[in-house]
Amino acid sequence: MLRVKEIAKEKGITMQVLAKRMGITQPGLSMLLNRNLTLQKLCEIAKALDVPVSELFKESSSVRITCPHCGKSVTLKVE
Repeated sequence: MLRVKEIAKEKGITMQVLAKRMGITQPGLSMLLNRNLTLQKLCEIAKALDVPVSELFKESSSVRITCPHCGKSVTLKVE
């Protein structure tokens, strides 16, 4: 499970502001967060929140992302 909303709230950033920082719309951000994310998108979100990518994950969680090169779905587990 990603911690995007939790981190944004901790930093006093609305989802609308986060979307603007990423150069997308708020509905676009919502759709993005409800899909398999590419590593590139995870990096963009982390940059917009000013946190390392690892902060986006809860402890002992996993997330499915899509490889930007081959299109395969990959599960990342954070321990």
